[in-house]
Amino acid sequence: MVNQSLFDLTDRAVVITGAGGLLGKEHAIAVGRAGGTPVLLDVSPEALTAATQRLGAEGVSHLALEVDLTSEAQIAAAASKIKHQFGAVWGLVNNVASNPPMGAAAKGFDRLEAFPLTQWDHDLRLGLTSAFLCARQFGEQMASSGGGSIINVASDLALISPDQRMYAVGIPEGVPSPVKPVSYSVVKSALLGLTRYLATYWSPIPVRCNALVPGSVGGTQGPDLTRELTSRIPLARLAETDEYQGALVFLLSDASAYMTGSNLVMDGGRTAW
Repeated sequence: MVNQSLFDLTDRAVVITGAGGLLGKEHAIAVGRAGGTPVLLDVSPEALTAATQRLGAEGVSHLALEVDLTSEAQIAAAASKIKHQFGAVWGLVNNVASNPPMGAAAKGFDRLEAFPLTQWDHDLRLGLTSAFLCARQFGEQMASSGGGSIINVASDLALISPDQRMYAVGIPEGVPSPVKPVSYSVVKSALLGLTRYLATYWSPIPVRCNALVPGSVGGTQGPDLTRELTSRIPLARLAETDEYQGALVFLLSDASAYMTGSNLVMDGGRTAW
């Protein structure tokens, strides 16, 4: 029989960035159902309200803070407030990222030749620099208290290149086809490097760091793109929004106590082909 206490997060506060987003809300629910206290960070008050309403409906105790995760000062202020309320946190889920919807006709600005430097700077600051800043703030809290777990949410596009042919399907001839922006692949790939670095930085203090590598989630693409993606996945479907909850709890909990510096790939087998 599996020892269920291995997956218990009771009395453990877990910070989740981009917590009002599609998967951020699921990460918060997963932490709450495992007995932990999710701490939600997001720049959107509307997204935070929706997430807190869902948590409240399940009776999950939580804290929600409106934070611009591109701002070092706001991250530091949030970390101070969280430490005052909970003491050192146990976990950090670096989830926030810039991931524009795909499948619609592009204006051409996502293509490499015209990709704005301002957009590049914003995407790297949001998806990568925020992970570094949060790891610095909350990882130090974990180290001072004797341990904890950091999860960097990457993507299957950290392991493979986007197949840009998918995004051209259904686009009229002569119209610039959309592409997956270069910044997305770069950010997600860099998170794997940050994961390895953090996994060794506080050694031998057991502040563990692993990457969760998800695949595409259903319901976020048009029918043409969904069909193209599905044809490239051995399980022949996209993920449900809640299918990463078990992996997240595993990586945060004592069930993965001897795991650090690793990539947990859950992509329906896409990167196996």
